Amino acid sequence: MQRARQRLRRGWGILECMTTSFFHLAFHVRDLDVARRFYGSVLGCAEGRSTDTWVDFDLFGHQLSLHLGEPFATTLTGRVGDHWVPMPHFGLVLALPDWQAMAQRLQNAGVDFVLPPQVRFEGQPGEQWTLFFLDPFGNPIEIKGFRNLDGVFQT
Repeated sequence: MQRARQRLRRGWGILECMTTSFFHLAFHVRDLDVARRFYGSVLGCAEGRSTDTWVDFDLFGHQLSLHLGEPFATTLTGRVGDHWVPMPHFGLVLALPDWQAMAQRLQNAGVDFVLPPQVRFEGQPGEQWTLFFLDPFGNPIEIKGFRNLDGVFQT
């Protein structure tokens, strides 16, 4: 992970040490109660602040803000190997044991996969495990797993 951060710092021309940063992503869902069940119970996200029109979740330390509204349109235009996946999408990059636990959690919950759990680039730089699924509102999510998180940006 340290090498990935160093690479990122070089890419942006930042020479000083970076602190850990988190992303914030806000998007639409049609029903906050359904969102609470999916993001809370299925994905295991802790709920944060909320109002009658939005709710925040902690997704592995990142802030998701789910607002009432019509989800964004997606198309199957992203190519992953021989498969087409929904674009745009968001997701997580996890250490492989965490990815395996999440894949099992999703399977146990009966989640339908757009792209079932599988390994890509096996034995190559950037080897990764991936899976794609949709939340109850059609928002596409990808979760990647790496044996070594330094491999995230390998070419």
